[in-house]
Amino acid sequence: MNQMDEKPHIIVLGNEKGGSGKSTTAMHLLIALAARGLKVAAIDLDVRQRTLARYLENRRRHVADKGVRLVVPDVVVVEPAVNRDAAAGGGYEERARFEAAIARFRNTVDVLVIDCPGHDSRLSRLAHARAHTLITPVNDSFVDLDLLAHVHPETYRIERPSLYAELVWEARKQRAMEQRRELDWIVMRNRVASLDARNKRRVDQVLRTLAKRVGFRYVAGLSERVIYRELFPKGLTLVDFGNRLSDDARPMTMSHLAARQELRHLVDELRLPHFAGKEEACEEARTA
Repeated sequence: MNQMDEKPHIIVLGNEKGGSGKSTTAMHLLIALAARGLKVAAIDLDVRQRTLARYLENRRRHVADKGVRLVVPDVVVVEPAVNRDAAAGGGYEERARFEAAIARFRNTVDVLVIDCPGHDSRLSRLAHARAHTLITPVNDSFVDLDLLAHVHPETYRIERPSLYAELVWEARKQRAMEQRRELDWIVMRNRVASLDARNKRRVDQVLRTLAKRVGFRYVAGLSERVIYRELFPKGLTLVDFGNRLSDDARPMTMSHLAARQELRHLVDELRLPHFAGKEEACEEARTA
């Protein structure tokens, strides 16, 4: 099957731990992809916190209050079943709600970004099994890495894959049985501190080794910066920052410019089929 025939391209932000920056990353990817000319929408599965949905609500309110023209992607919050007992039909109800949310955008958007809760759930598992691209943000901590692998406390050798890695493995098997194309799993180090430290180097080494063993692509994510928390109330992103249309006239600092470059790099690392021809043309132009 042609990759472009599977519309929309589904990007899932998944991790069974809160505070890893899933929603912030999801929001920035939505606006960055829209800025590159793609039609985007979102599904929020974190019904308790609804961080991504609230981020987009803030953006919609900012646009209305200031009269500015900014892209505001549509978002659907998928509620879990009232009866959580799978035997009583809860699993079927949640699947139906999830599939209905995807169907709503099937013919209207190029990319659908799904933000999962920071815990295991049926809806989260459904999203993982439907993902074309799975992005797992992890903080620079062995607490986060414990979800991916058990690491020896003294030698830092990887002893075995952990719970979340096994969940992704099951999602890959399900995709194979349903004859869907292979899941592209990306693990990104998020909220990385600027200072060098022994722990930072050890986390990097373990992730590089684990990438080969478990089968994910390891990429750099977004560094820890105050600007992300400051932009949330207005629903703005680094893509909007410095744009006069956003009604945010603060000057760009070197830190902001570096953050925007990190975001550009992350979007490039997605290797979306929509950009394949453009990337090849750019590469030919550079080497001509």
